[in-house]
Amino acid sequence: MSQNLLIVGAGEFADIAYEYFTVDSPYTVVGFAVEKDYLTEDEKFGLPVVALEDSVTRFDPAKTEAHVAITSTQLNRVRERLIKKTQDCGYTLANFISPRAMVWRTAKLGVNVFIFENNVVQHGVQIGDGCVLWSGNHVGHQSVIGDYCFLSSHVVISGYCKIGARCFLGVNSTLADSVTIGADIFVGMAAVINKSFEDAGLILNGHPAEASRVSAYRYFKLKAPT
Repeated sequence: MSQNLLIVGAGEFADIAYEYFTVDSPYTVVGFAVEKDYLTEDEKFGLPVVALEDSVTRFDPAKTEAHVAITSTQLNRVRERLIKKTQDCGYTLANFISPRAMVWRTAKLGVNVFIFENNVVQHGVQIGDGCVLWSGNHVGHQSVIGDYCFLSSHVVISGYCKIGARCFLGVNSTLADSVTIGADIFVGMAAVINKSFEDAGLILNGHPAEASRVSAYRYFKLKAPT
């Protein structure tokens, strides 16, 4: 039986989410929602676009689930904030798992997870809330990915790794076995990580990769958590 779905967001990722949920899931997208200050259109794909603050009057949370389709803006903080705001509105958050991905039965997923095609998620993996795995990644057995992380494409995470919250892993980056990286780390494309790093690192491409002297907070002009 089809379940109604509200997509939170109206940008490129929301367009992609609409396509994927429509073609490859049991959900029926019924509308889009954005924060009131960013409401610039009233229709997308023939469906209504509403203010998130007023969405419950149009889309009853008892009959409609939601998915927040936002990319890695502000090192994933915008997606994190909107996920919490959508939950505060009373919506259950839906996952999208491509039928062309391999997610092993012992893997544990949080809410509002989006896993594209050709991902491999192995035995015992844990993926937190609000994570996005773009196409073609490998997540090795028993690895743990924290909340609100974004894996771009063709990322290799070896076994027993731990990744902190809100990290961004660039295209073709690689983590060796049992590596731990802290929260708010930005990993550049093709970086080869063979040792652990603390929070807020800006890890540029290299083999082996090293952290920049500039923190991810400074680079993205973000405030450190208090």
